[in-house]
Order: sequence, then C-alpha cells, then structure tokens
Amino acid sequence: MWDMRTNPVALITGASGGIGLELAKIFACESHDLALVARSHDKLKLIAEELRKTYGVQVKYYSKDLSITSTPEELYDVLQSEGGNINVLVNNAGFGWRGEFAKMGLAEALEMLQVNIIALTSLTRLFLPGMIERKRGRILNVASTAAFQPGPMMTTYYASKAYVLNFSLGLSEELQGTGVTVTAFCPGPTATGFGQRAGFANERIMGGLLHKDVLSVAGDGYKGLMKGKPLVVSGRLNWLGTQLIRFLPRTLPGKFVKKVQQKRGP
Repeated sequence: MWDMRTNPVALITGASGGIGLELAKIFACESHDLALVARSHDKLKLIAEELRKTYGVQVKYYSKDLSITSTPEELYDVLQSEGGNINVLVNNAGFGWRGEFAKMGLAEALEMLQVNIIALTSLTRLFLPGMIERKRGRILNVASTAAFQPGPMMTTYYASKAYVLNFSLGLSEELQGTGVTVTAFCPGPTATGFGQRAGFANERIMGGLLHKDVLSVAGDGYKGLMKGKPLVVSGRLNWLGTQLIRFLPRTLPGKFVKKVQQKRGP
C-alpha cells in the first residue's frame, strides 16, 4: 500500500531508460513519489532503489508489458487497490521500426500500435476521471517531431505519433477549466536506446544540429508539463522545423524523410 503522504504521485511508463528514466529522476528531485512501469524487472528494481536512496521518495515499480492489451487495466486495478492516487501520468513508452511497411511483420506492426497508441489511450482514459473528480492532474503524452509529417520507411511509427499529438491537443482543449492539463511532448532526435530497437544506429541527422541530450530533453518536457502547455517541442531548431512544415506542399516532407531513411542503409 502507498503511504498516505502529501507528495504527489507520478506514474511513468517506459521508465527503465532514456527519456522516461530522466523524467523519473526529475520528478523524484521535485518531491514526487513514483510509480514506474517497464518490462524489465531487474532494471526497475535497481532504479527504484537508487531513487529512494538519493531523493527520499516512495518508489514502486511494476514490471508490465504494454504490448499486451490487458495490461493498462491490470495496472490501473493494482494502483487502485494500493490506494495510490495518480496526480501525474506520463505516457512515455513507445518504440519504432525502420523499413518498408510491406516487409514489416504484422505482429510487430500491431504491437507498435498497441504500445504507442492503444495503451496510451487506455491509461489516459482510466486515470483521467479521477483527476477530473479531484480537479487536479497533469498528463504528459510523449509524441515526437515525427508527428508533424509522413515518414516513409518508418510509416507506422510516424503515423502513431501523429495520433498522440492530435489526441493530446484535442483532449487538452476538452479539459479547459477542469484543473487537469494535457501536454503533447515532441522530442526530436535524442541519444536513447530508440534507434537500436528501431533498427538503426543513433547517427547524427543534419550534422547533429537537431540532436539534444536526453537530460535536457526530459527537462523540456517536465517544464512544459508543469506550466500546463498543450504542446512542447524540444529544441528551437526542432520547433522551427515543425512550423516550416505547415507551409510546404503536403507531400514534400515525406520525400525528404524518405531520402534521410534511405541514407541510413539497409
């Protein structure tokens, strides 16, 4: 059971590495108790122990696979039974895959949609009513700068992030005046384990001009969330890119993305 303390509780998915882990550290530093979710039990255990020791906050961890359709409700039920009111929900878990869609395994395509879209939507729907009832809550949905254009050779991933962006912006407007905010967070290229799973090295696109370190990216997301911003794009050049895309012919950004992906090789 959660100790009944005054600290707000932040639930973070994909918390075993990358942006999710850095966000967990920031929330702990800012006196939030944590509920961490990822597939790796051993990693989560070590992270939880370190955060408790360093920041003196409560940290619980849940080894859960969000590619399984029943996981969001199972997680919600467990947290409800433990008495943990979630004040902040960070939907960070997600992954990509590079290659031609026709060659992508159907199971992998559906798994990506389950993690990137369905689990995020489910968790938001499950925890949102309690936030509205308490008239207090914050939701951070991690999208990507990929959400602003089509992405040949990573078509499913780019499309999934476009859903996260528009779902979050629409929900943010719905919740005006409720005390609950929703932030669509759009990092650009970041040094995490994303590229390895997606099937490419984390090479530096455009000479590294768009890249940011993971700590500063997480910091951008946290600050935007706490300010209640509907949309946060990490990095000035990344933000500029998302604005310029609006003035280009609809099909042109996809052609550019395709060339970038093809240069990465097989």
